[in-house]
Amino acid sequence: MAEQTQSGYTPLEEIPKVTRVRTLLQNLLSLTLYFRLQIRDELGAAFRSGRTRPIAYRKQQLLQLCYMVEDNQELRRFRRILGDRTLRQSCTLEMNGVLLELKDTYDNIEKWSAPKKSPFSLLWFSLSPTTRKEPKGVILVISPFNYPFFLTLCPVAAAIAAGNTVMLKPSELSPASASLLADLIPKYLDPELVRVVNGGVPEITKILELPFNHILYIGNNRVAKIICAAAAKHLTPVALELGGKCPCVIDPECNVKVAAKRIMWGRLVNGGQVCLCPDYILVPESFQDEFVEALQNAYNELHPVDPKKSGMLGRIVNERHVDRLKNLLDNTKDTIVFGGEVDREARYVAPTLIRHVKRDDSLMSDSAMPVKDVDDAIAFINSMEEALCVYVFTNDSKFKNKVMDNTQSGTASTNETILHVMANDAPFGGFGASDYGYSTGKAAFDDFTHFRIDYTAMSARYTPYNPAALKRLNMLLHPRLPPRNGGGSIMGKLWYMFGIAAAGAAYVTLAMTPS
Repeated sequence: MAEQTQSGYTPLEEIPKVTRVRTLLQNLLSLTLYFRLQIRDELGAAFRSGRTRPIAYRKQQLLQLCYMVEDNQELRRFRRILGDRTLRQSCTLEMNGVLLELKDTYDNIEKWSAPKKSPFSLLWFSLSPTTRKEPKGVILVISPFNYPFFLTLCPVAAAIAAGNTVMLKPSELSPASASLLADLIPKYLDPELVRVVNGGVPEITKILELPFNHILYIGNNRVAKIICAAAAKHLTPVALELGGKCPCVIDPECNVKVAAKRIMWGRLVNGGQVCLCPDYILVPESFQDEFVEALQNAYNELHPVDPKKSGMLGRIVNERHVDRLKNLLDNTKDTIVFGGEVDREARYVAPTLIRHVKRDDSLMSDSAMPVKDVDDAIAFINSMEEALCVYVFTNDSKFKNKVMDNTQSGTASTNETILHVMANDAPFGGFGASDYGYSTGKAAFDDFTHFRIDYTAMSARYTPYNPAALKRLNMLLHPRLPPRNGGGSIMGKLWYMFGIAAAGAAYVTLAMTPS
């Protein structure tokens, strides 16, 4: 160890080079974090300036966001970002979905933002109660890697439509798309409206120390708990989209071929890296062999060539997730019907179907689990944490309603998988452990909006009271309860309605008196 001088400092040339480099990197990181933390204050100042209030300004920014997507769909760099997915699949499932969502927001912003008058009430109509739709302020959006544009730009659009400014933190697991967003957003949008902050754990840790007016996080439960703990220090409202299990309930009388193909497609889309992917199949024991065969036939139809060679199956995002999946396969005690291959270097995990899965098995996905009947399937779903989506495959409305009426989940779908997320203006979100709040459409707009009630002054509250008018007002305000044993005469009801009208007239007279 180098000797220190009498002043307590070590000469620079005596400090090991490795130490000097490490210190330099730490200083650069601290400086980078300092500048990124200023972004929150700048976004707050832009919001307080009032520039985001006019609807015309919000629409112009939304239209720019649409053209940002439209102009860059075919860029070579964009193709590289989509990397392990085919461009055809990405346009169908992600980019078209983004444009549909953005255009729907653009078309409906006036309707969503319009003040809403309360329904007529004899008690309160003189107050003219109106609900104003006002922006919350600075929104923090933390988006995931699996759909780096749909699950980023849709919530950003909802936040802009609501009149907020946005700090956007894309996932560090998809660095190419994060870099592209950082380049494109300032070119298309007002740079004081949306700011992109890239980085990893150190950056987001520092960012979460700051107060925001709302946080949206799309990711996993472990990180969500950290974000909620940080938000609680500032009493910041949080919306979460965390995935969760998505069981499939099979009616033996369903169209087996169609059900198997749609489940297999939904399970394999984007390499299985979609929160809405079917996780496990609850199928009656007597029907398991037939359905497993149908699943295998569906896989062969969708992938006549080994997907590792054809390129028709996405790769896993990184080696850590490959190791996680391999560990699940290694520890399962059940029967692998097909698949099971893992190539860590290529980040490839072959589609794998497992049957005879036990309820306590390490692997509770990509599996066919036998149950006695639909009641047993319902009991199993209810024994787990709340599902993100319940898929029901049946042509029998009674079967469908029995599953829907006796389970809970964020969403539900009958005879289809995944595609319901793209339904315009339909709220998409989880429930309980699968998440809460919304990330798309009007539901996300409402999440990012403060509903502020506005009343007109009423003078009838002032003293000294008019005894007669006060008596009539109290008669009006006191609710009439139904008879204890039901029934009640028609004349009694008519007299009650007359009394309400008389008291209301007196109330209106008092209310309209100038203060």
